[in-house]
This record gives sequence, structure tokens and C-alpha cells, in this order.
Amino acid sequence: MSNAPESDNDHGNELPALDFRSPGRFAIHNPAPEGGESGPRLEPAPFVLGQHEHIEECQGPEPLRSHALALIQQARRSLCLYTPDLEPWLYDQRAIVEACGQFLRAHPRNRLRILLRDSRRAVGDGHGLLRLARQLTSNCLIRKLHPDYPADDSAFLLADDCGLLLRPAPSLPSGQAHYRNAVRVRALQRQFDQAWDTSQSDPDLRSLLL
Repeated sequence: MSNAPESDNDHGNELPALDFRSPGRFAIHNPAPEGGESGPRLEPAPFVLGQHEHIEECQGPEPLRSHALALIQQARRSLCLYTPDLEPWLYDQRAIVEACGQFLRAHPRNRLRILLRDSRRAVGDGHGLLRLARQLTSNCLIRKLHPDYPADDSAFLLADDCGLLLRPAPSLPSGQAHYRNAVRVRALQRQFDQAWDTSQSDPDLRSLLL
């Protein structure tokens, strides 16, 4: 029997040491959470509906989302949204959709009415407010602006009888937040109601919400 030490290969020669170099760290990109919101939790603006009199100028998506969330969370009776296409960058946010759901479930008479010009993008993307409307069909109502109605080019959110998020140019991420402006809200509420009375159901929305 041979007492020779075991060799590292068939020829009895030692193999060279392996030079292993780590390729470094790998980044893992998880999809954004449902509702379009990623990053830190959206926080509401620190102003009280019906008390804060100063007009807040908003520049950029984040301030607009923050003010929209504050108005929705503090509404107690009515929310009216006049929008070109449900603006997913603004309203398809988890915190905002959840706040709308809490508002609607807080009292059976609470109403969220949404009047929009074009529903195709919202339907195609599965907008969070459309999912909510499917769950709460009796008090979350969505209609399409009549094509012959002389529509205002602005977009706005009305909260009760004094809160307003106004965006004169919807294509731009800017606007104004009003927490105590009953005169302006009454004027826009009349405008909204008149447009609502002439609005029509949308076949795309109808098939989605049934």
C-alpha cells in the first residue's frame, strides 16, 4: 500500500489559488406599492379646514398631494372633484384613496362626486378611485362631462363648503389651496353642479363599475 500523500490533481501538482473578486452589490428594484405611491408616506398639510385663512401657493406634485390629502381627511359632508382625467400623479396615491374611502364610510350621506373629461387613462391604468367607486357605488359617483358643455379648463377639488384645491392649468403641477374661502367655493360649487346636471355616464366606466 502506498503512503504517498493525496495529490490535488491527477498529475500530482498543486493547483494555483483561485483569484476570486466579488462583483459588488446588486440593487433590487421592487415595484411601487399599489396606488402609485412610493417612498415616504404622504403626510397631510398642517392646516385646519374652516380656520386657516391664508391662501397656500403650491408648486410641485408633493405640496399638491399634501394639500389634497389634508382637505379630503377633514371633509365631513361633501367632496367634488373636477378633473381632466383623474390625474393619477395627484389622486392615484394610496393615502389619498384611503382617505376618500374613510370619508365615504364615515357616514352614509357623505358623497364623493367626480366629473372628468376623459376616462380612458384612468380605466386603462386601473386608477385607485375607480376601484373605490366599484366598492362604494351608492356614494362614490363618477360622470363624464358632456362634450357640448362649455367646460372650464381648470381643475379643482371642493371640500365641504369652504375648502378648495384650485389648479388653473391642469397640465402644470401648480395651484392654490384654500381652507377657508366660502365665497369662491360657492361659485365653483354652482359651476360643478351645472356641469354635473348635463353630464353623462361613460360606457367605459359603466362596464368597469358594474
